[in-house]
Amino acid sequence: MATDADADDLTDPRVLGTVAARHSRPTLKTISEITGLGVTTVSRALKDGPELSAETRARVQSVAADLGYRPNRAGVRLRTGRTYVIGLILDQSVTIAEFERRIIVGISSVLADTNYHLVVMPLLQGADVIEPVRYFVETAAADGLIFTHTQPQDERVRYLVDRQFPFVCHGRTELGVPHAFYDFDNERFIVQAVERLGDRGRRRLALVPPPDSLTCAHHMFAGFNKAMRDPRITPSVMTGVHLDSDPVEIRKAARALASGPNPPDGIICANETRAVALVAGLQDAGLVVGRDIDVIAKDTSDLLDHVTPAIDSFYEDMIFAGKEVARLLLRQIAGAPVSELQTIAAPRLHPRTKPVSEPA
Repeated sequence: MATDADADDLTDPRVLGTVAARHSRPTLKTISEITGLGVTTVSRALKDGPELSAETRARVQSVAADLGYRPNRAGVRLRTGRTYVIGLILDQSVTIAEFERRIIVGISSVLADTNYHLVVMPLLQGADVIEPVRYFVETAAADGLIFTHTQPQDERVRYLVDRQFPFVCHGRTELGVPHAFYDFDNERFIVQAVERLGDRGRRRLALVPPPDSLTCAHHMFAGFNKAMRDPRITPSVMTGVHLDSDPVEIRKAARALASGPNPPDGIICANETRAVALVAGLQDAGLVVGRDIDVIAKDTSDLLDHVTPAIDSFYEDMIFAGKEVARLLLRQIAGAPVSELQTIAAPRLHPRTKPVSEPA
């Protein structure tokens, strides 16, 4: 075996090619032959072992990169008991533009700097929400899970807590069981939306309700209930539709509401694509949005920047959400207490209209 002093010669591209050619897939042993270092030293260098010199770590990592070395996951699992897989379960009933793509981009950007990779499993509409969770846990297919569309009494949370399996959910529960989560402050969003409509002189306010199976519905209604305490406000909730309803149904309901007696002069809709359908229905009924009525939405993309007439919205950054759930899960896997792994993101106003008190 070559000595450390010969390492510079052994990393010559011709030598790299000669040694690599003897191996169908580069291994720790391949890197060991090229660098003249022991397999254990190579392994430590690839893990940035602080006991090795910076020069040795850099040399080993450079050779590994040139060879296209990737750890054998089966071997890693045997040695460490870890899969280095993060599972993401995505609900296919998502109706918010860009939700899935952006949350995946956020998670992937965090995992890119680690040994973990992401496996995405869709939760088909109408399927049992616990089944994909059981699959990951019972087959030991991942070291941790991320899932969305959290419910007040979410059985997935109880199942994972009972089994001490690391997870982070997008949304909170009402189980009274501490767990890691990222959530958007939907109660604050509704309160601020009501205030924004008030600034525009709107007093008859309607809410497009979320599906009542989700925890976020409880938070939105809590915010809307606060509006009911203002004697100047006449609140109402649209009936027959919710935020996951087909846009065609949303448009019909908006047209009927606007054509009825004493229609609202302000509507809150926490879904950007449904807000577009809502505006279309109001226009069908002859209302001018921005003059006769205002709509405030929740958005997760730039869709509403390109819609006429302009409406205000409150933004949830789904790329940040993806990054945050990934960061929280990695910290949990590393042993951080759950009490430190709970994030609530504040809504951010995207103003596209001016309050009536401001000059046009």
